[in-house]
Amino acid sequence: MVQRVAVVGAGVSGLACIKICVDEGLEPVCFESSDDIGGLWNFKDSPEPQRSSIYRSLVANTSKEMMCFSDFPMPDDYPNYTHNSLLMKYYRLYAEHFHLLRFINFLMKVTSVTQSPDFSQSGQWEVVTINKNGDEERHIFDAVLVCSGHFTQPVLPLSDFKGNLIDTFCGTFLHSWDYKNPDAYRGKKVVIVGIGNSGGDLAVEISRSAEKTFLSTREGAWVIGRKSRNGLPLDMVGITRFNNLLIKHFPGTLVNWVVEGALNNKCDHKLYGLKPKHRALDKRLLINDDLPDRILQGGLVMKPNIREFKTSGVVFEDGTTEEDIDAIVFCTGYSATIPFLPSALSEGAYGELILYKKLFPPTLQHPTLAIVGILQAKGPIMPIVEMQARWAVKVFSGLSRLPSKEKMLGVIEAERKSNMQSYPCPRQAAVQVDYVSYMDFMAKEVGAKPRLLRLLLTDPVLWTKVVFGPCTPYQYRLTGSGQWAGARRAILTQWGRVYKPFRTRMVAEPAATKPILFSPWFITFGATMVFYFAFVTKQHCPNMSTFLSDSGHQ
Repeated sequence: MVQRVAVVGAGVSGLACIKICVDEGLEPVCFESSDDIGGLWNFKDSPEPQRSSIYRSLVANTSKEMMCFSDFPMPDDYPNYTHNSLLMKYYRLYAEHFHLLRFINFLMKVTSVTQSPDFSQSGQWEVVTINKNGDEERHIFDAVLVCSGHFTQPVLPLSDFKGNLIDTFCGTFLHSWDYKNPDAYRGKKVVIVGIGNSGGDLAVEISRSAEKTFLSTREGAWVIGRKSRNGLPLDMVGITRFNNLLIKHFPGTLVNWVVEGALNNKCDHKLYGLKPKHRALDKRLLINDDLPDRILQGGLVMKPNIREFKTSGVVFEDGTTEEDIDAIVFCTGYSATIPFLPSALSEGAYGELILYKKLFPPTLQHPTLAIVGILQAKGPIMPIVEMQARWAVKVFSGLSRLPSKEKMLGVIEAERKSNMQSYPCPRQAAVQVDYVSYMDFMAKEVGAKPRLLRLLLTDPVLWTKVVFGPCTPYQYRLTGSGQWAGARRAILTQWGRVYKPFRTRMVAEPAATKPILFSPWFITFGATMVFYFAFVTKQHCPNMSTFLSDSGHQ
């Protein structure tokens, strides 16, 4: 019987896992290698080895209502897109509210997680840690939740280019993992390699300080801002059950045509050098408010992929060369490896993760280990990792059962083939999920999927919000396991929390006006026209009154 659960990491995933374990009556023991919670979102002035790292100006690209924990809304005065420092405050509020800090062992690094000698009978795991004094400790747990993240191993694809960057290029180069602020690039010429969210953000930020900034991309990207209609948060308007249904059932060509038309209406992607080969919805959109503007202003220049490094410059695949380059910043992603786990447990032939539904290693005799949060979605990640934790704990407790090994491997392979149509790289294909579908699948496994038909019959107002409104995390607390009494109210008041931070300058409503028919101007104008008509009629048609009188009886 599962009772003690090791939680590796106290970031967003780790905090959710601790809380879910407590909710289900289990005993979590969390090991955190740093001295604080927050993981990825805990900004440090200098990057620390084997840990996630962010830059000072980073702002979330998912809105507060979409990315919050499902039973703990963010404060209503928070801006809709929050700076990393505010997110850290939110995580502290969450940890304090649910008394999670008492379960966390800080400055404890996990070096090994292996099956115990009697794993075939017990399903237990041996976890080896090193404390701040360098002392090694061994622990036995009934189950393990791995929450160490996948932004710790930066990838520098130097072998993809001609010329030895280290020996040839005289300037500086680094990965976005090392980047903190643009001060070092003031007045310099910089090349950014890669057009993911980090690449877009860094290109914009550096271009405001540098003499010239080039953004080199192999594929290009469809770019969209954080604002949707009326300036409302993009994901609040776009990620709905109704929209998800339309996308699934309308022809993909038609949906892409509509989306691409809207994006090109704001910024002609071909003209700006951004247009990729793939259709808009085949991959995740690049969320960036300022990238097209920086291109328009000439501060940022789009370039194709780099072909070769030179002593003081780079040669691009179109044959053009840029000399006197001072720095190259690689925004080329991360390797989703977990060094303290046996590689055979979850890695495929191409280094991709082999996990059933992006969570469970399929080869385990006892499903007592889950790897949380290593995925990418067209939507917020926080609600996903929380739902992963809810499902994993149910599996650990035997309240939810996984399919056979053969079925799990079959599902993994089918999803990999489907994803590779848009993501040819196996490592990328292995971590892609569709937000609403994936959340609904896991919610069904734990008995928390919204019952739409029942809602329609018993609470049509709420049903309308759930189906046509944003698919906020509160929907998965309405019913079943983990039900939260405040979920309905949270859904009905979510737009109020969106509007609150805007209301810092109240704009008076226009004064109520009388209908135009009763306005003095209209009465004067009308009276004038009547007298004029009467005068003209009398002058030109003296018998008009008789005619009108007679015609009334025709």
